[in-house]
Amino acid sequence: MNYLEHIGKYFIMLKQVFTRPQRTRVFKEAFFREIDELGLKSIGIISFISFFIGGVIALQTALNLEGPLIPKSLIGFAAKRSIILEFAPTFCSIILAGKVGSYITSSIGTMRVTEQIDALEVMGINSLNYLVLPKVIATILFYPFLIILGMFLGIFGGWTAGALSGIFTSVDYIAGIQIDFQPFLITYALIKTLVFAFLIATIPSYQGYYVKGGSLEVGKASTKSVVWTIVAIVFANYFLTQMLLT
Repeated sequence: MNYLEHIGKYFIMLKQVFTRPQRTRVFKEAFFREIDELGLKSIGIISFISFFIGGVIALQTALNLEGPLIPKSLIGFAAKRSIILEFAPTFCSIILAGKVGSYITSSIGTMRVTEQIDALEVMGINSLNYLVLPKVIATILFYPFLIILGMFLGIFGGWTAGALSGIFTSVDYIAGIQIDFQPFLITYALIKTLVFAFLIATIPSYQGYYVKGGSLEVGKASTKSVVWTIVAIVFANYFLTQMLLT
């Protein structure tokens, strides 16, 4: 019953979030601030992990395809599919859920326990719209660029791993990347990214907005928000795959 209560409060929160901003200038300032905090500051971790995980995927694929009848181009093909379909949209979103989700919950939760949100409400400001909507718009607009960057660096990391290790050649890898290219797979990955970005922005915001207590409870809420965001991403990933690919 407690879960149903939280689900109900979550959707009630969304109704208040998606109202027209009272001041466009204030919303724009908050939006660009969130682009910086939630998007630009995540480029480094996404780039680093994408590059090296792409290399690991390519090496592991090559080491498990040692049969004489298996073409080496299959390494590039398998790495490309793995990175585009799952690694870039799903794994990178889970990383962002941990990094960004904890930040959102702690920042909003701190405002709640220090009564800053109450002060906004007293001034007649829709605090949910003011605090959450810029985060939602910023993540939905910016995260597709992060995921495309993750795809590129993952595939490039696979090529680099082959060039440095000598396990497979660059010619075979690039030929595998070019085999059976389907643009819809990138569309599928970006659709998943938009859904995941919405979850990353809203679930931690919910946990932070309704936190009660002091700094200890804010820390617990941050941990809880990361866990539930990852759970929601995994469920959404399953259902989106069923609807879009089967």
